[in-house]
Amino acid sequence: MTMIPTIRNLTRLSLDLSPRIARVTLQHPPLNVIDIPMMEELAGALREVEERPEVVAVIFSGSQKAFSVGVDVAAHTPDKVEDMLGKFHAVIRAIVASKKVTIAAVHGHCLGGGADLAMVCDLVYTAELATWGFPEIKLGCYPPVAATALAALVGQKQAADLVLTGRTITGKEAANIGLANAVLAEIDLEHAVRETAEHLSQLSPAALAITKKAIYAWDSMHFDKGLARAEKIYFEELMKTEDAHEGINAFLEKRQPVWKGK
Repeated sequence: MTMIPTIRNLTRLSLDLSPRIARVTLQHPPLNVIDIPMMEELAGALREVEERPEVVAVIFSGSQKAFSVGVDVAAHTPDKVEDMLGKFHAVIRAIVASKKVTIAAVHGHCLGGGADLAMVCDLVYTAELATWGFPEIKLGCYPPVAATALAALVGQKQAADLVLTGRTITGKEAANIGLANAVLAEIDLEHAVRETAEHLSQLSPAALAITKKAIYAWDSMHFDKGLARAEKIYFEELMKTEDAHEGINAFLEKRQPVWKGK
């Protein structure tokens, strides 16, 4: 049966289901903050894509000025953080476990949870002037996904630098250290992504799915265990510190944090 192309616009994203290729576009202007409604829509979109055996690849991109500046800071408060991380990490786990080839097309800001989402994709294409980073440490927190998986991509020292300093890097630097497969001028980004997707669309969905399973057989075991441990440390140790609460409150109150070291 020939698949009829459909485009569904939800409140936080659009899902384009074309023959062989799916596309998820984050649409939460202006910077595509990943809030809980977006997490829920992402989870639903991924389930729908997985149910389409004819779909070979899924492209993730952001609308307007950014890929995504990351997870909603307001969702990091003590009453919301466990539910938020559970839903966000369910999305990350779904991308990691996907039988489809996942492709991130990154332009503009790609920070925090947005960078997490992009980096766990199989293939990553970034605009040269995109801004990558994991700034959670500036809020008195840390990024569990990056803490778990970043070193496997870029090496321990590079991962420690990015996670411990929270500094940002350009798309060119991101590609140089292994966060992306290719770096392009923003005007050329879409063409490169579509070209790769079209190439994949000529290949066997079954063979690609099984090959992905083989490629990641070792890493997937370590990722599941590592992320579970990173979550445990986050909830049982980090969120019991005064500094974690101060960092979030200071951001929401638009002031400089006053760290106490406890």
